[in-house]
Amino acid sequence: MLERHAAWFAARQVQLLSDIAVHAETTLPSGEHDADTRLLNHGDYAAEEVACALRISNTTAADRLQVAKELAGQFTNTLGLLEGGEICYMQARNLANACRVLGPEAAARVETAMVTKMPTQATGQSSRALRRQVIKADPDGYQQRLELRMKEREIVRYPQDDGMVTWGATVPAELGARFDQAVDTHAAVLPVDDRTLSQRRVDALADLILNRPFLQAGSHVPTELETPRTGTSAQPTAATALVHVTVPLDVLIGASEDPAELKGYGPITATQARTVAFAEGTIWRRLITHPKTGLLIKTDPTTYRPTAEAERHVIARDQQCAFPSCRMPAQRCDLDHIKKFDHDHPESGGKTVPENLIPICRRHHLMKHRANWTVTRDSITGITTWVSPTGHIYLNAPRNYGE
Repeated sequence: MLERHAAWFAARQVQLLSDIAVHAETTLPSGEHDADTRLLNHGDYAAEEVACALRISNTTAADRLQVAKELAGQFTNTLGLLEGGEICYMQARNLANACRVLGPEAAARVETAMVTKMPTQATGQSSRALRRQVIKADPDGYQQRLELRMKEREIVRYPQDDGMVTWGATVPAELGARFDQAVDTHAAVLPVDDRTLSQRRVDALADLILNRPFLQAGSHVPTELETPRTGTSAQPTAATALVHVTVPLDVLIGASEDPAELKGYGPITATQARTVAFAEGTIWRRLITHPKTGLLIKTDPTTYRPTAEAERHVIARDQQCAFPSCRMPAQRCDLDHIKKFDHDHPESGGKTVPENLIPICRRHHLMKHRANWTVTRDSITGITTWVSPTGHIYLNAPRNYGE
């Protein structure tokens, strides 16, 4: 209830900021169009005053004004959802920002598709759905922006406290997925010790970079890098990195430019998907979806552990932990029986079939069993319903491959 009130207040502030932005744009004195005026016009003054009033930076204030003007002027249905407490401000802001690169008609199509989704989705889920709708609304424009962004690929470093640094790279999504899988694969072959999974992945990355043999003749690795640190291997084991892309057949053959799905990232363009699909060494696996619901369909039901086929199916179907607010990748989750498996009479207990299995991260798996949360799954819609010990109900919808 308090969150709904907060959303209402956010909507009222959006309306006020929109009025300020529009007023600032319409009160620029005629004839004052020299360079200094364009640089510091009334719109900029408005941003300055909003920044002071809200105790935020000028850049943030300018962004708030722009978002407010777009929501109140172009995305009134979204603003209505915010005012009714059905979505949060972040969802509304994300929609306005994502549609800024689109023309009016394409932006309207995106909003029409999203207003039915956002009220039932967490912010992360609606962000992923929003990316997909933006691709569908303007696939050519999205591809052009991707090609421009690819020129901006770079190594990034952000200093952290206590002698640490965040280090990484800005790269195309499919390349990032290959990086991620390569690190996971290499982490699995490092010596077993008391390191956490996150620590092993970082050490695997260091091993892959620092201990990779130089290929150029005459090159030399500095002495301090020739001796591997504790827990790393000087001879990394070669392994194949797997990149999972779910792509409809019509997209694969070029008959459609609808988005595909890159596991661990989300929607990607049809061109990106075809690049991965037709790369040398690619292995294809067929996934069957229901023609109406778009859900993945399709396994020994009387064994406690799922077969490899059932496990692949559930991971591909749900992609992430089935708890509504969790985004842990499904491949790192436990597969849990919704209806408890009967070890004494397997034929009568909860069967080990995809319809009775959901991926749950270890934290929410323990919460489900130790804190008395109950979970059910609708076999038609795929929606999981979580009921907390206090009686509150939370819903989580699975990935719809038909959208």
